[in-house]
Amino acid sequence: MPINVPIILTWLRIAMIPLVVGLFYLPESWMSVPARDTLAAWAFIIAALTDWFDGWLARRWNQTSAFGAFLDPVADKLMVCAALIVLLDLSRVDAFISLIIIGREITISALREWMAKIGASASVAVHRLGKFKTAAQMVAIPCLLYNQPVYGVSTKLLGDVLIIVAAVLTVWSMLYYLQRAWPAIREKAL
Repeated sequence: MPINVPIILTWLRIAMIPLVVGLFYLPESWMSVPARDTLAAWAFIIAALTDWFDGWLARRWNQTSAFGAFLDPVADKLMVCAALIVLLDLSRVDAFISLIIIGREITISALREWMAKIGASASVAVHRLGKFKTAAQMVAIPCLLYNQPVYGVSTKLLGDVLIIVAAVLTVWSMLYYLQRAWPAIREKAL
């Protein structure tokens, strides 16, 4: 396993997951709810920024690796799924939306693994739709974690709208990837 700054940032993102989740188990006598929500939102934002930054550094410094390519999406999915479960527990996100997003992540991860095994991974390479879905999620989740107005703007409303947009893009991108993989699926299933 190579050790470089991009991979360290990816590991940092994974290590921040228990921090974000753990904040919601602290007694209110230790930290007020607004302070907890603020800290959790900022921790998620920092983790999300490392997602962009580690990829950028890996490409810029020519430190891409097969392990980094594996670990980066795993870190993203763990981070998003953990945050959605916390938000679900807090009744800040709908169970159906959480199931759509988490179910898609599992489905597409399995599809990509299978397509790689049969040598057809290029047909399910990351597409713009997936990037837009990720962007919507990465803005929606900290808004829902924070759950307080900012300069009179409801972050809850913004988060609610963006998580619905993310869910729609989630289904759309999943259908896109399945359509791209369908010829290989049909060929190998026969």
